[in-house]
Amino acid sequence: MARLDVNRSGEMEVFARVVELGGFSAAARAFRMSPSAVSKLISRLEARLGVRLINRSTRKLQLTPEGSAFYERAVRVLDDMATAEREAAVGATPSGLLRVNTSVPFGLHRLLPLLPDFARRYPDIKVEVTLTDTVVDLLEQRADVAIRVGAMRESRLLARKLGDSRMVVVASPAYLAERGVPNTPDDLAGHNLLDFGFSKWKNGWPFRERDGRTITVIPSGNALVSDGEAMQHLALAGMGIARLTRFHVEDDIAGGRLALVLEDFNPGDIEPVHAVFVGHGGQLPARVRALLDYLVEKVRL
Repeated sequence: MARLDVNRSGEMEVFARVVELGGFSAAARAFRMSPSAVSKLISRLEARLGVRLINRSTRKLQLTPEGSAFYERAVRVLDDMATAEREAAVGATPSGLLRVNTSVPFGLHRLLPLLPDFARRYPDIKVEVTLTDTVVDLLEQRADVAIRVGAMRESRLLARKLGDSRMVVVASPAYLAERGVPNTPDDLAGHNLLDFGFSKWKNGWPFRERDGRTITVIPSGNALVSDGEAMQHLALAGMGIARLTRFHVEDDIAGGRLALVLEDFNPGDIEPVHAVFVGHGGQLPARVRALLDYLVEKVRL
């Protein structure tokens, strides 16, 4: 059981300042403490945790792996505490830095176009957006919200569903004119099928035959890409056939730049889209709740 006389937040704050300032003496000056008092506090913290956090030498301090992990968590906890106090003091007005991680297609085609309106509605929130199709660890990246496309994996993260996007197979009219239009899934064997380089998509492309059976075609082509935006550009350039979310390419389909392929065999499979976040006991910073509510209200898939 935790002892009530242990000031955990104070320990975290001193430890974080030692790391950031690079030594006990600098941290001691910042807190108006003696270097020996800071050193003893860190030693007590290490004894309580049962691990060494810092390797001491005459020239510099070096974090142990446990120390690095503890520092990352401590910074996040201190930031959450500061945010909670600030929001409580101003009536929970949404404000502060909001870090958002999103897939490249969703970011470019859905999130970024909404940000000007979001900024007008919440002028005290500063948004930092990272676009990547790599699934990141929210705690390690210190992200507040991540947009995930696809089935949710088991995790301790909470999620708000933003909708579903149907999957479609597409190609440019120029490619189809040169290589021919496939009439059945079997015809894909003679085509260049663009693929992703990450494991999420390795289950293949599903199609429903006319007799109701579902078959899977494993894409095989001369290009692998890291994200959906690159895939879209290759398809537009006439390099091959691609399978993408409908929201990603709907403007290209409407504009005649891409054509639907084998739509009669489309099984109607969908990719759910979620906003995921870390929640502690149902309590969320006002800035995070503001974005989640806004996305649920505005996102159309």
